[in-house]
Amino acid sequence: MKVKICGITNLDDALIACQAGADALGFVFYEESPRYILPQKAKEIIKNLPPFVKTIGLFVNVKASEVDDICTFAGIDMAQIHFEANAEFFTKLQTPYIRVVRATCQEDIEKYKDEYIIADAFVESYGGEGKRIALDWFDGIDCSKIILAGGLTPQNLHELEKYNFYGVDVSSGVEITKGKKDHAKVKEFVDNAKRF
Repeated sequence: MKVKICGITNLDDALIACQAGADALGFVFYEESPRYILPQKAKEIIKNLPPFVKTIGLFVNVKASEVDDICTFAGIDMAQIHFEANAEFFTKLQTPYIRVVRATCQEDIEKYKDEYIIADAFVESYGGEGKRIALDWFDGIDCSKIILAGGLTPQNLHELEKYNFYGVDVSSGVEITKGKKDHAKVKEFVDNAKRF
């Protein structure tokens, strides 16, 4: 299972996540988030990362051109579109992207079954609150293109074993405080996720 550690704000946390075996690191470019990072700081972290680790930029309520500009400047591989953008937005967007589905019901998830998505619980603040999606929403669904986010911890990953998710995305579940990772939890989370 692929693992993304989101809400990276410093090089130390980024390197620990890489050493633990994370496949991707997330950088939050949403100014209202306590995990917000300046593009310049993200760029400095990214230039010190080892190869083969994907960098993902999280964006909320911005224009496609702003996403492209920040990703190009900071060296971000992929944009995580964490809001309900219209078709025109995706037509204009030049950066590879993954859509976040802020699910309020099972039908929200099934709507995008043919593309890779991040499935997260709907919260007004656009994530980072540790709220979980009801797992029974995934019963009978092919989860091989779904990355599950929201409310995940090293202790509850075993509950996902039967669903065959493509990956998991964690932020608050491996933190000491908002924006600072607990290195032991990061390692435990990656280890547990990689078991299946």
